[in-house]
Amino acid sequence: MSHTDSGILIVGAGPTGLTLAIDLAGRGVPCVVVEATTERPVNPRCNTASARSMEIFRRLGVADEVRRAGLPEDHPTSILYRTTMVGEELFRLDQPSSGEVLAGKGREDWPTPEPQHRISQIYLEPILERRAREIPGLTVERGARLVELHRFEDRVEAVIESEGTTRVLRGAYVIGCDGAHSAVRRQLGIRYRGVDAIQNFVSTFVRSAELGRLAARDRAWTYWTYGRRLASLIAIDGGDLWLNHVAFGPDHETDDEDPEQLLQEAVGGAVEHEVLGTVRWTGRQLVAERYREGRVFLAGDAAHIWIPVGGFGMNAGIQDAATLGWMLAAVHHGWAPPELLDAYELERKPVGEQFASAVASAARASLAEVSPDIHLPGVDGERARAALAERLAVTEPARYSPDGFSFGYHYAGSPLVVGGEEQPAIGMGGYQDRAQIGFRLPHAWLEDGRSVLDALGPDFTLLRTDEATDVQVWIDAARAQGVPLTVVDLPGRHPTPLLLVRPDQHVAWMGGAEGRADELLRAVTGRIAARQG
Repeated sequence: MSHTDSGILIVGAGPTGLTLAIDLAGRGVPCVVVEATTERPVNPRCNTASARSMEIFRRLGVADEVRRAGLPEDHPTSILYRTTMVGEELFRLDQPSSGEVLAGKGREDWPTPEPQHRISQIYLEPILERRAREIPGLTVERGARLVELHRFEDRVEAVIESEGTTRVLRGAYVIGCDGAHSAVRRQLGIRYRGVDAIQNFVSTFVRSAELGRLAARDRAWTYWTYGRRLASLIAIDGGDLWLNHVAFGPDHETDDEDPEQLLQEAVGGAVEHEVLGTVRWTGRQLVAERYREGRVFLAGDAAHIWIPVGGFGMNAGIQDAATLGWMLAAVHHGWAPPELLDAYELERKPVGEQFASAVASAARASLAEVSPDIHLPGVDGERARAALAERLAVTEPARYSPDGFSFGYHYAGSPLVVGGEEQPAIGMGGYQDRAQIGFRLPHAWLEDGRSVLDALGPDFTLLRTDEATDVQVWIDAARAQGVPLTVVDLPGRHPTPLLLVRPDQHVAWMGGAEGRADELLRAVTGRIAARQG
């Protein structure tokens, strides 16, 4: 077998693997992405890029292209709840179109420069893959299957099979971004822990011009319906393409469920359609026992899977990539020791566990049984529909505007932040819009029209909010340690004179001239243990 050096090997060309590859290559780290499949799955999967994912895509230079893909720019992204699609309205959450976001409508009130975007994974992945193939030092190879991993003290060797031939790729590190059935995780013998079945689903991808015409009466991104079973009809392209998710209890056998009958029940009548694909699957709440074994890491669905009630699995994987990318690059370029990588699991696994718990709780509330009385005429039906609307007003807003998951997740207990404090469990909806140690730096618009996040350097950034504070000691310490540091003046923006921001836009330290620059830089790059608050 031939042996080839690959730099860093990423297994899996989904959103997590491609985001990681783009980030690494943009930081000057050569990498190879191998993907077992030659074609993408027919059925759409995740249909939302969260605000935090869009911020990460903004940093990688693909946010505008992503936002212009998927639904037409004038298509509302509202969520409607109806007895059936052609039945009575129960509740609605009106949300802006991508065109309104691109035009900056209401931007002064946004908590982010990049609000969430409704886009099917079938449109997102090609954008990321095209971008990946454009970057020097990055190779994407489809039809290449991982057979074995051989781990050594100084490298990992991956046996790859493609087109009937077998070869070995040698890498400094291997990252498993290969989904719930991860070959990398199986090679490591790492198991998931959690709840193995929360709900069963039948998901059917259809083409139906008639369904598009029905939806045009009151356009939305998702229609939740309450026929025989709870279902969601999701607009994929704003026209003929639709995804019908139908939920069943964890003990319900779905093999005998007819997708065409399920569609008719969700719509409230028969519609002409063509079935493009059907998937029967189980929503779970599982997190891997470990995210790392030596030089091999797990990210995305390979590390965590949970019931998809808002696209949180894919988006958490993109967050994994943003965290792991800068750490691997720092070690590759030699300005941080390999011990820095120990922090990846310490930071991301608690986030994964808290996300899994919050998502499962939200799913149980949103997918709870509904009284069949909502279909009755007269006073009894009105009363049942009003009761359901009251319930939806409690369970649904945070699920579809999950700012806590975008801006409230944190690394306050990480060994790479200094002065972090104990925090309550991460919630789906709530967060504090102020600078805090371990959290993503809050967004604010600058006078030149940029976001504060746009002003950050590619690596570590020292924000100076008081121009009287001397930063030369920081510049000297960074130069002596070889740590790339950008100094940015933002007068009066935050309560402390100085903030040290990591490459992933999370605050590593806040303070003033009393901070010992040399020691702090050593702590945030993993050279010494950080002192926590």
